[in-house]
Amino acid sequence: MELLQLHYFKKVAELEHMTHAAEALNIAQPSLSKAISRLEEDLGVKLFERYNRQIKLNENGRIFLRRVEAVLHELREARRELDESNQKNDHTIRLSVTIPRVLPDLISGFLKEEPQVHFKQYVQSVPKMTEKLRSGELDFCISSVPIQAEDIKWRPLMTEEILLIAPPGHWLETKSHISLYELRDEAFVSMNEGYGIRNLTDKYCQLAGFKPHIAFEGDEPGVIGELVDKGLGIAFIPSVSLIGNKTAHLPVIRLQDPICERTIGLAWSTRRYLSPIAEKFQGFLSDYFKVLEEKLRKTVAHRSSET
Repeated sequence: MELLQLHYFKKVAELEHMTHAAEALNIAQPSLSKAISRLEEDLGVKLFERYNRQIKLNENGRIFLRRVEAVLHELREARRELDESNQKNDHTIRLSVTIPRVLPDLISGFLKEEPQVHFKQYVQSVPKMTEKLRSGELDFCISSVPIQAEDIKWRPLMTEEILLIAPPGHWLETKSHISLYELRDEAFVSMNEGYGIRNLTDKYCQLAGFKPHIAFEGDEPGVIGELVDKGLGIAFIPSVSLIGNKTAHLPVIRLQDPICERTIGLAWSTRRYLSPIAEKFQGFLSDYFKVLEEKLRKTVAHRSSET
């Protein structure tokens, strides 16, 4: 059994099409077919079911694929660790986030300490982030939804309050606190279903005994405040959204019964080798969010006292 055969098998297993796999690997299709056949002979079992021109990964193949993916992952990590130990330093940090609002301040702060670092940032769904963490394509994910998998570690960074914003002149303008149930007849501006903040606030409304009436929903967090300002409805926002000026003139109301909060955390793969610079960034994140959490508490207290 050769390493090249494992790479070939993985591509065929992914595509379940010999010709397409051969094209992707840039080899002749007969050569690929022979390599897979030899691999099956070495293992003593069939890995694919063959139906004329089509092939399908069978149960043996699925078991073998899991092991092959683990082997190839460990080989990639071994190369990264060897490069690091031989001073072929990779100063790239691959980061995915669900709360991009904090990125400018966060990244600029770290670059002041480590100006040689290069960041690659991705905005992806939680399932996609989990997949890329496990495959070794990402170093870290900062997420408001816990990422749970066998080889993924998730550590809370901070807990922030979820607040309410209302249009100027709205009856809520004079309130500093409001029971969530009192909003049962209000129209809401919200993110689309599937977003972490939407799923969380829907659950809080359910706990309060009602389903929110969504007058407008979209997938652009930056316009929520503008739509509220135009009178389309009220909206839930996390405390971190108070950073900046888009909501500075809008009434901010704190929620109770229940108090609404979300936790932001850091996820990484326990199977991925973390370079010294990645480990330093991990420590920097803990310190950064500790300071941010205290700053947001003061900001929330100040903004809600203005109503």
